[in-house]
Amino acid sequence: MPLPKSLDSSVQPLGKATQFAEDIQEIITQAPFFDQLETAEIKLLCEFMDCYTIRRGGLLIREGDAGDFLLIILTGTVNVIKNREDGGRRIIATVGPGATIGEMAIVDNGARFASCIANEEVDFAVLDRDALNAILHEHPQLGNKLLLMLLALMAKRLRETGIRLVPHLGEAIV
Repeated sequence: MPLPKSLDSSVQPLGKATQFAEDIQEIITQAPFFDQLETAEIKLLCEFMDCYTIRRGGLLIREGDAGDFLLIILTGTVNVIKNREDGGRRIIATVGPGATIGEMAIVDNGARFASCIANEEVDFAVLDRDALNAILHEHPQLGNKLLLMLLALMAKRLRETGIRLVPHLGEAIV
């Protein structure tokens, strides 16, 4: 799989994820998002991903860019940063091993919601839309499971955002 064009030029390829399948399994089985996958399914998923590394300060995702891939963080931490209307920026999350970033764009092909910057050297795996479609075609049980997991993750994040927004809403209109 070629390197996604929107990734920072400091990204270096590590190779097919199958080379790191045991390490990836150990990392992602500890993450709630992947707890529904069996060992064989994780190994199969690795056949459709490539792994990369990026240096500290490297840009993984740029807010507003088009995107057709998600990243699974394998080592290191990443700040998720949102641009503010006043021109400032705000860190809205810091994620580490086992976390996924960029999943909204792989589903809806929309613009990236936030930027993601490496806090340190970060290794990550890439799953792009073409690979997801191939999984759906060649391994429909795994593909459907992945889609349901993505939907559940996005629903969880939407609920959490709603809870954080409620205190900032004005008076109710009845």
